[in-house]
This record gives sequence, structure tokens and C-alpha cells, in this order.
Amino acid sequence: MSASSRVQDAGERGILSGIDRRRRGVRWSMLGVHGLVLLGLLVVCVGPMLWLAKAAVSHTQDTLRSPTALWPGGLDLANLSAAWNEAEISHYFANTVWMTTGAWIAQLLVAATGGFVLSVLRPRYATVVTAAVFATLFVPGVVMLIPLFLTVLDVPLLNVSLVNSYWAVWLPAGANAFNVLLVKRFMDNLPREVFEAARVDGAGPFRMLWSVALPMSKPILGVVSVFAILNAWKDFLWPMVALPDPTKQPLSVRLPIIRDTVELDVFLASLLISTALPIAIFLIFQHLFLRNAGLGGAVKE
Repeated sequence: MSASSRVQDAGERGILSGIDRRRRGVRWSMLGVHGLVLLGLLVVCVGPMLWLAKAAVSHTQDTLRSPTALWPGGLDLANLSAAWNEAEISHYFANTVWMTTGAWIAQLLVAATGGFVLSVLRPRYATVVTAAVFATLFVPGVVMLIPLFLTVLDVPLLNVSLVNSYWAVWLPAGANAFNVLLVKRFMDNLPREVFEAARVDGAGPFRMLWSVALPMSKPILGVVSVFAILNAWKDFLWPMVALPDPTKQPLSVRLPIIRDTVELDVFLASLLISTALPIAIFLIFQHLFLRNAGLGGAVKE
């Protein structure tokens, strides 16, 4: 074996060395183990979604009698139409999209600006603020439920109530300490030379944020977007408290109520519709933050 091969094997060495991997028996055993693990992950992770998709276009009796059979009574695509129109999923779906969009924008705005200030601008009080933001992670969200409700019920200084307003969901969503620390940690690893060059060229804080920091932070902003959208989409407790008006409630709040008013097949179709958009958004943003093109927007060749 050449010296380069030995160095490569040493750098990639794990439970099995490169020599072991080149043995036919070991190689086929590893392929078998990998295949079993992959199959198990597919069954556990994708299996429930595939079953829901199948049950959403099946008759209720088929789902109850033969839950694993593939449409013994034929497809029933009318379930999707009934869920969208008769169960008014279209209305609650629009409410959820609107609520999630506002929560996403609020979280992205606070996380990007907060992380930029604490990591790049670094004022003298940055350490204290970072410690305070980090400390809020240890406070359970349920503990803050009553103080938060009293705050939106009568906003200090403004003396207005945000109850039954989407602002009652959007504004608290922006106060996400985890996202701020996540962006700050990412920006701590950005090259300082780029920001120093921007300062020399006369760029102010807003110009450095917009033209330098944000283009280089696309991967982490994609991660924050995924977290923000999924958390807002599935949030149940706070929207139920802040939006008591049924006409403004999202799917997460209305689906348990719809379950008691429609047939099982229509309810399963409603569940399928409610999960379609989060899955699509996750796949879109996954491509954004997994690719290694985050630094290309601000660093000139």
C-alpha cells in the first residue's frame, strides 16, 4: 500500500479500516446492515405519511376493516374535495398560512438583526445581553403563558388588546432566543476581514447587514426558516388562547373540533391537506441550507 493510501485510510478510519472495507465478506455485510437501517428508517419515518395518504383517499369502512390493504373498495378522491369545502379546511388553511407567514417574518427579522448585533457589531453590553437571552432558554414556555396573555390582553403604554389579532401570535413568535443564538453562533465564524473591508469602504451597520452578513448567512437563515415555519404551523396552545374566535383559528386548533363533525375518511383527508405544505416547505428549504453556497454572495473572487 502506498503512503497516500495509508494516510487516507488513517484519516477516514472508524470502526472498520479501509483494508477491512475492501474484503468482500465485510463489504457485503456492511451493505446489508446499511440496507436494513435504511429500510427501518423508511418504515418509521415515511410509513405513517404513506399510510395517511392512502387512508385519505379510501372509504371509511376500508380503513377500519383493512387498514393496511391498498383500496379494496376503490379510490375515493371525493374525500379531498369534501375536506376542502364541506369541512372548511380551505378557510382554516388560509388562516394557518397567514399566521405562519407573519411568525416566520418576525422570527427571521429578530434572529438576523439580533445575531448580527451580538456577533458583528459587538457593543459593550453584548456579553450581558447574550447571557440574558441564553437564560431565557431555561424558562418553560408554559410558565410564560399567563404573563404573555395578560400582556397581549392590555399592551403596556398602548392600552390596546391584541386578543383575536394575529399580532398576538406574530410578536411573541419573534422573541425566540434559540434562533438568535443560532444565528449569532453562525456569524461568529464568518470571516472578520470581510466586515473590516466593508467598514473601510464606508459601509454602515445596515449596509453591512444587508450586503455582507445576510448573503453569507443564507444556510443558517434557511435553518431558522424551517424551524420557524414548522413550529408556527403546528403550534396549538398559544393560538388557541390568543385567537378564541373560530373564524381566525388555524388548522392545529380546528382539526380536533372537525374530527367530531365529519366522517373518518374526510378527517384523514383533512390531516393530509394540513401536512402537505409543511413537507413541501421543508424540502425547499432543505435544499437551501444544505448546499455549500452560503459564502458566495458576499465574498468577491
